Amino acid sequence: MSKDLQGKSVLVTGGAGVIGSVTARLFLAAGARVMLADLDADRLAAVAATLDGPVLTVAGDLSDEAAAARAVVATCDAYGGIDVLFSNAGISGAVAPIHELAVADFDRIVAANLRSMFLMVRAATAQMVKDGRGGAVVTMASSMSDWDVLSGGSGYVSTKHAVAGLTKSAALDLGPHGIRVNAVCPGVIETTLGVPGLESGGGASAVDRFAARIPLRRIGQPEDVAEVVLFLASDAARHVSGALWLIDGGQTLQSHSNG
Repeated sequence: MSKDLQGKSVLVTGGAGVIGSVTARLFLAAGARVMLADLDADRLAAVAATLDGPVLTVAGDLSDEAAAARAVVATCDAYGGIDVLFSNAGISGAVAPIHELAVADFDRIVAANLRSMFLMVRAATAQMVKDGRGGAVVTMASSMSDWDVLSGGSGYVSTKHAVAGLTKSAALDLGPHGIRVNAVCPGVIETTLGVPGLESGGGASAVDRFAARIPLRRIGQPEDVAEVVLFLASDAARHVSGALWLIDGGQTLQSHSNG
């Protein structure tokens, strides 16, 4: 089976970000029609202008139930239904030891990474079940969903563990309806979210430092994640559901004893 998504309608959240926009480009190249959702309307429009094919945008805070529902309704109104959800929106948020992390910062991370994920998967799959034509959901988890941990990352890491659990539970609930649910779990990817230091201008040294710690001796690229998302959304993955796909170049195989 190929990764042909001709005529499929795809909703990508976090569509204004690097991984969201790169994945949208691959979906379009595979023949899909794409709706991009994000909080930043101006950046959404700028990203959409760089894409070639049927692509529309809807802006809103997806941790709000009404906004999440609007994103699904907009997709269905434009394309006659929804076949694929890539629930990609999220933040790294504040990094601090747990005894110093502000409750407001923790709540913000939970809203962006977990509440919005639940609301989007809930809204999209409710429509898929209603339409009765099956579908695919891909969630954005992390290598920190199971294999790794970040010092000072109690907010981020706990939400990514929760996304892994949400993904597996949803796959069990939705399998009888012909809906597959899987997660991608990137390690360090060359985005400002994935590599600390890029935002502050320390990009080259940060990339080199992280690459040296990865067995494949290269840092992950957004395309590395996007290709797996495309596979999981396609019929090529027709018997894959409830899986957590680690994309880290072997990064989490490292330990103190093996350098």
